[in-house]
Amino acid sequence: MKTHTDYLYFQTRNVREYVRITDQVEEIVAVSGVREGMVLVSAMHITAAVYVNDAESGLIADIAEWLEELAPARPDYRHHQTGEDNGDAHLKSLLLHHEVIVPITEGRMDLGTWQQIYYAEFDGQRRKRVVVKVMGE
Repeated sequence: MKTHTDYLYFQTRNVREYVRITDQVEEIVAVSGVREGMVLVSAMHITAAVYVNDAESGLIADIAEWLEELAPARPDYRHHQTGEDNGDAHLKSLLLHHEVIVPITEGRMDLGTWQQIYYAEFDGQRRKRVVVKVMGE
């Protein structure tokens, strides 16, 4: 089995952003030379997420609103007693999760018609990274 590891780096302008990373991951898959296998895409920070969904602006706004309803930004999280102020970012990350695995078929990611890979940032404006691990033959 062949493996290839690369990293994507982000420093978002806003505290919360949704960044489409499908093309960057596809480039890493191409460089890897893996024809049949899988690619793991994982946020290496506990206040960020990686997910697969549609690249439609209305849906992205709906996801942001849904996350804010379930884990609203507010001052009374117990986590804030440690001196932090990002309790909601940790919860939002848990809701979307920190990684995805996408199959690779004939050297390309095998995504559905509307599926795209996104990096979701909930505590941004500082440098963060995502690991992309390609595995297969």
